Amino acid sequence: MSYLQNVLSQVEAKYSYQPEFLQAVREVFESLAPVITKNEKLYEQEAILERITEPDRQIQFRVPWVDDTGKIRVNTGYRVQFNNAIGPYKGGLRLHPSVNLSVIKFLGFEQVFKNSLTGLPMGGGKGGSDFDPKGKSDREVMAFCQSFMTELYKYIGADEDVPAGDIGTGAREIGYLYGQYKRITGLYEGVLTGKGLSYGGSLVRTQATGYGLLYLVDELLKNHASGIEGKTVTISGAGNVAIYAAEKAGQLGGKVVTLSDSTGWIYDKDGIDLDLVKEIKEVRRGRISEYKDAKPSADYHEGRGVWSIPTDIALPCATQNELLIDDAKELVKNGVTAVCEGANMPTTIEATKYLQENGVLFVPGKASNAGGVATSGLEMSQNSERLSWTFDEVDAKLKGIMTGIYANIDSAAKEYGMAGNYVAGANIAGFSKVVNAMIAQGAY
Repeated sequence: MSYLQNVLSQVEAKYSYQPEFLQAVREVFESLAPVITKNEKLYEQEAILERITEPDRQIQFRVPWVDDTGKIRVNTGYRVQFNNAIGPYKGGLRLHPSVNLSVIKFLGFEQVFKNSLTGLPMGGGKGGSDFDPKGKSDREVMAFCQSFMTELYKYIGADEDVPAGDIGTGAREIGYLYGQYKRITGLYEGVLTGKGLSYGGSLVRTQATGYGLLYLVDELLKNHASGIEGKTVTISGAGNVAIYAAEKAGQLGGKVVTLSDSTGWIYDKDGIDLDLVKEIKEVRRGRISEYKDAKPSADYHEGRGVWSIPTDIALPCATQNELLIDDAKELVKNGVTAVCEGANMPTTIEATKYLQENGVLFVPGKASNAGGVATSGLEMSQNSERLSWTFDEVDAKLKGIMTGIYANIDSAAKEYGMAGNYVAGANIAGFSKVVNAMIAQGAY
């Protein structure tokens, strides 16, 4: 049995109850096979695969808080600090009922390679809780965030671990978390990113993941004798990533015709009215179904179905495992050109392989949605320098990082005889930098 297969078998046996984490490990290991084979003796001697699949530490804790009726509620909090070979742990805090240790480990594992691809000095980590901020009052969200940070603060710091926002964790939650950190420690430092502009946040952070996704898509298509101009774009989700991916797609000449949330999806053949969507989701915190109330000409459907619409470019921007094998078949049948992930691992392995085998340009989230963490890294830089850059300065740096990521994953894929396989390219490019740092730093 090869070194890679041996370690994979060990990980599968040890963590058989963590399906999301195992899915991420299998996907990465499959791509890395030629790299591991080429360096098998060294990597086995250094136990690289054993070390890179085992987090540096996993923190799980109780989060008690009091609701508006005076009742004490209890949630579970997590922080997985996966690998800091190239910089402080960096990764978001997800607040969603689906959160468990397997989900957090999968996200943290992916974050190691994503952060490496940005070229910035950031390690990988992830955290969160099964708390659901939807339907909670501001006071209840504040109570939860303050309790969560009262435990988390012991393990984070500007040069140790810098959490950020994620699903369920927006500007409101980051503000409450930062206030409690400052209250407990007395430190005013860049310990969180995604902060408000009045207290150390960065311009473009709200738009970063969506904008970054489209900068990479544009570079991808330009390198395949095309572009976004005149293309139909389908997008899932209706959060920050989806909204600002749609905004940038429109600015680059594409027509976005779908968005979705956990209850259903909308199709507007004339192109999504983003001002209306922002009013519904960012101001009213409503459901996407309300779009049809204001635009009767649009179609609203309960449940799933975004990928049934004929499109040139498909951008899954909602959550993990939302684009299934049947969706991939439908997209291919309808002539899709490119599928690029705006969320973390939204495409199943089976769907990914089907898309690749049928000539679709496919870029995984660790490369295509790295714009968010890249801009978080830029926020860290601004905090360290006690400076604030202009919107155009940050946006230009973001675009440079995303075009650089495309060049790196394209080059890595070609180096190992897999031209056009951007899954392999992303994993190889991200892995190589981290492993070189691990070897240089010895056994730790």
